Amino acid sequence: MAEQDNEDRTEQPSEKRLREAREKGDVPRSRDLSGAVVVLAGVATLISGGHGAMAHVRRIYGLGLDYGRDALFSDELPVRVLSLAMREALLLLTPVALATVLAALAAPVLLGGLNFSAEALQPKFERLDPVEGLGRIFAMRGLVELGKSLLKLVLIGAVLVLVMKNWQTELMGTGRGDVASGTVRAMTLLGRGALLFGTVLALIGGADALYQKYDHTKRLRMTRQELKDEAKESDGNPELKGRIRQLQFQMARKRMMQELPKADVVVTNPSHFAVALRYDEGRMGAPRVIAKGVDELALQIRLVAGSHRIPTVEAPPLARALYATTQLDREIPASLYVAVAQVLAYVFQLKQATARGEEPPKAPQPEIDPDLMGPYQF
Repeated sequence: MAEQDNEDRTEQPSEKRLREAREKGDVPRSRDLSGAVVVLAGVATLISGGHGAMAHVRRIYGLGLDYGRDALFSDELPVRVLSLAMREALLLLTPVALATVLAALAAPVLLGGLNFSAEALQPKFERLDPVEGLGRIFAMRGLVELGKSLLKLVLIGAVLVLVMKNWQTELMGTGRGDVASGTVRAMTLLGRGALLFGTVLALIGGADALYQKYDHTKRLRMTRQELKDEAKESDGNPELKGRIRQLQFQMARKRMMQELPKADVVVTNPSHFAVALRYDEGRMGAPRVIAKGVDELALQIRLVAGSHRIPTVEAPPLARALYATTQLDREIPASLYVAVAQVLAYVFQLKQATARGEEPPKAPQPEIDPDLMGPYQF
């Protein structure tokens, strides 16, 4: 059943799943990468302070070789030499220790980022179960960790063998000659060996970091059903969303009908489409659509317009173009300026003719580019 479940987990983890895992402290970590960073930080500090380190090493060597006859028979000599040697060793190793501590704290940020989880600090007593412990050891992840450890042992061992073989003459030469030159050669070989060792660890750590990131993503993979359930949970109940959309539509429709009496003209299809326009030259850059609808809503717009004596102009192509191109409470596009200007001019002339008792002018029929009607051109 577990294998079947893993086979079904083919989808990449969602942001929500990654965030929840991070809150639990489950982030990709690589002990090999952290160890490599710590070693390289210590080596870099040791090499950068080579002259100072060399001086401390010389003093430590000198403490064991420089003493007179009186000091040799003194009871205080061992204590004095030991205290001075410990002081020099402390001065030598303190910068290295600080660098390695800082590197150990900063190394995890390279892969998993800075993360603190209180949940990860809580004790988990199920980990004390010996049966589950054996299962973890012999699981695929345990076998992979065992293989990585053996590979590291082989690589590091091979490097050490090559170092001992190629540097054998130089290592033996550190015991010849004076103390100063021997110390310099020993410290140089130590620094080169540590740098080579850190480089090997860095290569291993880089490969392990890639694997840990892949393994972390693989463990958090989801099934398609889990993705659907999560999307449903995040987006909410579809029935509730539908109800909210219905209420929003009703409120928008109510506001639209309240604004309709302010319209200057209603352009109709004549029966299927109705679009109400308003134009305030001092406040608007272009005429604005304040109401629009099709079929039943178009009929209501025409009825409200009739009750408020708002002029209605039958211009089917223009009505369909206005409905297709302009959202509610938005100004009309520049491509319809001329056509709407003809309609507004007709409305102005109609009001003047009515006031004077003259015969009403002929309603315009503006030419409209069929592409502006979108899906409503037929």
